This record gives sequence, structure tokens and C-alpha cells, in this order.
Amino acid sequence: MSEAGWQELRFDTTPDRVDQLESWLFAEGALAVTLEDAGDEPLLEPGPGETPLWQAITLVALFHADVDTSALKTSVPPDLLDEALPDALHVPDRDWERVWMADFQPMSMGQRLWICPSWCDPPDPDAVNVFLDPGLAFGTGTHPTTALCLEALDRWVRPGITVIDYGCGSGILAVAARKLGAAAVWAVDNDPQAIVATRENAARNRLPADAINVCLPDEFAAHADSLQADLVVANILAGPLQALAPELTRCTRTGGQLILAGLLEHQGSALMAAYAPKIALSVHAAREGWVLLTGEAS
Repeated sequence: MSEAGWQELRFDTTPDRVDQLESWLFAEGALAVTLEDAGDEPLLEPGPGETPLWQAITLVALFHADVDTSALKTSVPPDLLDEALPDALHVPDRDWERVWMADFQPMSMGQRLWICPSWCDPPDPDAVNVFLDPGLAFGTGTHPTTALCLEALDRWVRPGITVIDYGCGSGILAVAARKLGAAAVWAVDNDPQAIVATRENAARNRLPADAINVCLPDEFAAHADSLQADLVVANILAGPLQALAPELTRCTRTGGQLILAGLLEHQGSALMAAYAPKIALSVHAAREGWVLLTGEAS
């Protein structure tokens, strides 16, 4: 390789060309192809079976540093381009794991709880410390919705209670609930990678293999009718949260607390209305445009 690192070519394109352009680039030796929003157009919640794309897309292709990108630019099929491509950008080689490690520092989440990367000594050894590494599933505590949920768990989890984490992702909320003293914790997700990540993070925190009941929704459904939790937390998106209203309210015992996150401020009212017949939700906290809804089951 002539110079350490890679080359990056950027294509402004449209949804109807993405598949063809992506296939052509991989055939020409692209190491990776990613899509970016070129028009500041939010895509928050795909419908069932949908794979939505922005109307204006920037497709970014990564190549080895020794690839002749000048020749490659001239060979792109004309029907896949509207205008000439800019020159390739050099992407320097970096130890990306070390960069990530430098950015991910211990974070305080309330009065008792800290989220710590596993390579760091916890700032407060006597606190409830949850150790986490990067993984396949969503949830490190850095996103506002995850942080809001962790702070809520720090406030409401008490020894002996039952907690359900629906849409567990990395398992960070389930692990935190268990380490904060919950006697029984259920972690549910429809993504098999989340199931693996949750179990790995539980083991990383030296929890026994049976400390958290980790399962897919179909497995959870077999217990849902008889399971009554003191605290139910779901950090997903507004659409799925609305669809899950019957199940999440059924699993929250009378007097129990329901915590919903993953929704933007303007989505709060619709969620409150969906849950109103069973639980009166209100905005408990907000951060960077995201809100946390909580309510007590009656």
C-alpha cells in the first residue's frame, strides 16, 4: 500500500440508483459502502417490511489506498451519475478501537449508578458500577434516551422488585436494574444479536447466568399473562411503543411504574393517549429533544 489508510469516494445519488451503484462499487473492489442523508431528512420509524431511504443520498465508498480511483471515476456507468465525481479523499489509518476507548469515559447516572468501560477503574468503587464494552446492539449510555432511562432506574429500582426491560438492546438497562437490587429481571428483544449482547454484558458484570431472563418476544409471551412487574422500561421508538401498549400495561402491576423512552418531544402526546386507558403517563424528563414518559399503573 503506497500510503497508510484508505480512499473515500462520495456519490450524491437517489434511492432508485442506490442498489445498482452499490453493486457496481463492490464489484470494483470497494471495501465498504455506507449511506448518508444528503438533505437533512429524518427517517425515524420504518413501517413493517419497509427499508426507507432519504430522497437525497450521499453514498460513501471506501477503497484501499493503492486503488486507482481516478480511473475508477471515469468508468462509473453514466446512468448512475448526475454530475462529475469529486476527487477521492484520503482517510488516514487510525487505531479506531483506541479512539473509541478515549471517547467512552465513565458516566454518572443518578445518585448510585455509574456506567464504566471495562478497561477503566470506576471513579467510585462503592457505587453501583455497570461495566460495558462496544458491541453489536444499541445502548452504551451515551444516547440521551438511554441516559434518561438509567437515571430513572437509579431513582426507582429498589431491592426485591421485578423489572422488565422490553427492547433490551445491549442489556444495559437490565444489567443496571439487577445490580441496583432488582430480584427478578426480564430482558426482551426481537433481535437475536441483542440477546447475545445482553448475555455477554451480564457475564461481563459477573452476574450469574440465571440473573437475567433473556428472551425473544415469543418466549416472553408464554409468561406475560402471569408476569406482573413492579417496573417496566421500554426504550424503543414511538411507533413500536404505541403498538406494545396492551402488552406493556398488562405486565405492569397495580402501583407499578412504567417508563417509556425513545420518542421525540412532539410524539409524547400520542403515546400518552395510547396508554391513557390503563396508565396516566406524563413527561418525567427531557434531553436534547427526547422525552421520558413515566406513569403509575392503577
